[in-house]
Amino acid sequence: MSNIKVLIADDQELILESLHIVLSMEEDIEIAALAKNGEEAIQGCEQFQPDIVLMDINMPVMDGVAATALIKKRFPDIKIIMLTSYKEVEYVLAALGHGAEGYLLKAIHPKDLAAGIRVVHAGGTLITQEMAGKMIKSMNMNNSSAVKSNEYGLSARELEVLHKLALGLRNQDIAEALFLSEGTVKNYISTIYSKLHVKGRREAARIARDSGILDHK
Repeated sequence: MSNIKVLIADDQELILESLHIVLSMEEDIEIAALAKNGEEAIQGCEQFQPDIVLMDINMPVMDGVAATALIKKRFPDIKIIMLTSYKEVEYVLAALGHGAEGYLLKAIHPKDLAAGIRVVHAGGTLITQEMAGKMIKSMNMNNSSAVKSNEYGLSARELEVLHKLALGLRNQDIAEALFLSEGTVKNYISTIYSKLHVKGRREAARIARDSGILDHK
């Protein structure tokens, strides 16, 4: 039986190396590539075709949620496990919504991490009962606004950016608030303008308020 090929994406060198070392000690796991941001993770998937991606959430250039969405679209057979801390629940929910197979806390014991990788590789998922409950609650909360937002085809992440934009935040402030790079925020805003058929922030904010897109915020 061939080894499980794993790509690790994390912007912290120490975590990247630690995960590399502990997982390399597992006989059935092979580290296919290391990535320091979402863009590198996508390039690594293209080049090495891993079975599993261990994806950090908060990374520069492109965050883990955006990278997960793109990888799942281009390489649907690659399975993704989000690496997270306790305070990143909303981002985990977003990643799961894009098709991630589960999440693991960064403080997990190496043996449990390896076991989780095997579960996902075998077709399982890593979602706790608590997280499943939060997913259902989140879906119910967003239900009323879904019709309004879908009229423009805005994603959950685009709604977050639009909300900050409507509050008058600058790109840099939005980037810091949502753990994104300024370049990623600019890309989101460009897409939002296109979907709302507007040319500027003021017009986008007006449509957001008048149409009730942001009622749930």
